[in-house]
Amino acid sequence: MKPVVIIYFLCSACFSGFSQTLVHDTGGKLSQRWQIKDDSTKLFKIVPHKPVYFLLANYSSDINNRPSSANPLNEVQDPLSFSNTELKFQLSFKARAITKVFGPKIGGTLWAGYTQSSRWQLYNANISRPFRETNYEPEIMLTIPTSYRFMGLKGVFAGIGINHQSNGRSDPLSRSWNRVVAQFGWENTTWSVVARPWWRVQEEAIEDNNPGIENYLGRVELLTAFSKGSYNVSMEIRHSMRGGERNRGSVTLDYAVKIRDLLQIHVQLFHGYGESLIDYNHKQTTIGLGVSLIQWR
Repeated sequence: MKPVVIIYFLCSACFSGFSQTLVHDTGGKLSQRWQIKDDSTKLFKIVPHKPVYFLLANYSSDINNRPSSANPLNEVQDPLSFSNTELKFQLSFKARAITKVFGPKIGGTLWAGYTQSSRWQLYNANISRPFRETNYEPEIMLTIPTSYRFMGLKGVFAGIGINHQSNGRSDPLSRSWNRVVAQFGWENTTWSVVARPWWRVQEEAIEDNNPGIENYLGRVELLTAFSKGSYNVSMEIRHSMRGGERNRGSVTLDYAVKIRDLLQIHVQLFHGYGESLIDYNHKQTTIGLGVSLIQWR
C-alpha cells in the first residue's frame, strides 16, 4: 500500500472516529477529558487522549542519519541519507474499559489508550520517500478522582498505569521500553497541569535496545496547557532527574489557533533528546507547521 493511501485512511479514520465525540468534548478541562464527573459515556467508546495533528513540514537542525545505541547490536554502521524536512503526524485515542473499580464512593476508571506518531520522509524522492520512524504506544491507565487544592489549582485525578513504547523494527534499528507511569492532574478555568513520573521496567542487557534511555528521555514529564478563545498553548518538559553528564531532557512547545470548527493551524517546537525512539540519545531542534484536530485542552 502506498504511503499516500495510508495517510488517506488514517485521516478518514480520525475524522469519523472522533467526530461525534468532539461535538461534546473538544479537549477541554482535564475533568472533561478524563470524564471525572461523567458516567454517561459507554464503555469502549473512543474519546480523545493526546493531541492529534499533522505537521506538513517538520524541520530538524540535525537529522539522525546514524542512529546509535550503547548496545552494539543496535548500532547503525553505514550513514543513512535522510532529509532534514519531513512530514510528522500523531494519532491518539483512549476508551474506558471498567468504571467504579473501587466502588461507587471512591470510583476509579480503567482506561485503555493508544498513541501512534510517525515521521515520513515525504519530500525525499531520492530514497523513495520512506517512513523514517513510527512509534507505537499502547497503555493501560487507572485513574481515581481527587478533590483538593494545590497552589490555586484544583486536584482532578491521580493514576497509575503500564506503558509500552516501541518502533516495531528489527535490529539494529529496534528501540523499545516498558514503564510504570504515575500521573497527577490539576486545573483551573484556563490552565491545566499534569505531572507524570515513571519507572522503567529493566531488561536483560543483551535484549536492551536502548540502554540508559531514561537518562535521555527522562524519568518525569511535566505538561502544562493554556487555552482561551481560539488559542491553545502547551509545554511539555521531560528530565532525567540526574546531574552531571546525565543531566538531560527535552522541551516541546505547541501553539494552535482555530481557523474553522475543529481545524486548527498548529506550530510545534522541540529541543533536546528523544524526539522519537530512534533519536532517544540524539540531540536536535525541530520546528513543524501544519494542522491539528485535538489539543491538550
